[in-house]
Amino acid sequence: MPCSIARSLEVIGPWWALLIIRDTFMGVRRFKDFEKSLGIAKNTLTTRLNSLVDGGILERVPDPQGSKYLEYQLTGKGLELFPVIVALSQWGDKWAVHEDGPSFEIIDTRDGDPIPQQAIRGKDGLPIPREHLGQRPGPGTIAQREREGRA
Repeated sequence: MPCSIARSLEVIGPWWALLIIRDTFMGVRRFKDFEKSLGIAKNTLTTRLNSLVDGGILERVPDPQGSKYLEYQLTGKGLELFPVIVALSQWGDKWAVHEDGPSFEIIDTRDGDPIPQQAIRGKDGLPIPREHLGQRPGPGTIAQREREGRA
């Protein structure tokens, strides 16, 4: 499917995967720590971790302390999901917040302040209002139309 959103979800997978990625950004590295943090069944966690490794989001690395257990770390591909995690968190804090409030805040460690709401920005660095965003067919759509003889 040429849709970038659909293809991204194919790699990232179900919602458990995003929680694993979130935990990895927050410093979780070991299977037992993911299991404890998420309260997830071992077989489900194993499947999700394997999918994230197969998708190139996580990689298994030796424990820096020399333990026999492997750790999981984000790849470059996985690290680029940080803005997605932040945007989902900010959206959830506004529209799906728990009655007790958010479970964590993403802060700028230089001053301790919460980070600003994520925005889509133009070349000049200024936010682009939603009404000024558009779309046009990309190379994948054009190639698909050509294959189907609809170009």
